[in-house]
Amino acid sequence: MSPQDALRLQQLEDQQAARVCISNYMRLCDRLDNMATVQAIGALFSADACWEGVGEPYATRLGRHQGREAIEAMMAGYVRHPAHFTLNGHFLCSEALYQDADGELHGRWLMLQTSAFTAGGAHLNAAELQIIFRREAGEMTMHHFTTRNLFSRPVSHWQAADALPVPDNK
Repeated sequence: MSPQDALRLQQLEDQQAARVCISNYMRLCDRLDNMATVQAIGALFSADACWEGVGEPYATRLGRHQGREAIEAMMAGYVRHPAHFTLNGHFLCSEALYQDADGELHGRWLMLQTSAFTAGGAHLNAAELQIIFRREAGEMTMHHFTTRNLFSRPVSHWQAADALPVPDNK
C-alpha cells in the first residue's frame, strides 16, 4: 500500500471513529442519570478538552468547561433524584467531516433535542455542533466541542395517549 493510500485509509477510519464517538456521546446524554454515565461521557473527551456553548443564550446558560474533569463536573450537575429529564432524545443530521491542512479532524452537525423535565414542561432545541477530534491513547476523542443555539422553544408535551395510526391487517 502506498503512503498516500495508507493516509487516505487512516483518514476514513478516523472519520468513522468520530461518528461513533459523537453517537456514543448523544446516547449517553439521553440517559444522563448516574455518575457512571458521567464518567463514560468524560472518557469521550481528551484530557485537555474544551466543551463550550457559543453565542446566546448558550454562552451564558451552558458556559465553557476546560478539561475532562470540568466537563464531567458540568455533566454531573444533571444527575439528580428524581431525574432532571423524564425524556431526552438527541437527533443528529447534516453531517460534515473534514480534515484541515494540518490533518486535524473537524465535524459539524445539526442537532435536534427533545426533552421533557421532571419539574414539568417540555422543550425542543436545535443547535449547530462543531467538534475537533483527536486520537488519545488510540481512541478517537472530542478535543473541542462547541454548541450554538439555532432555536429553542417550549412545547406542550411529547407523548400522547392517542392510538398510533397503523393500517388494519384485514
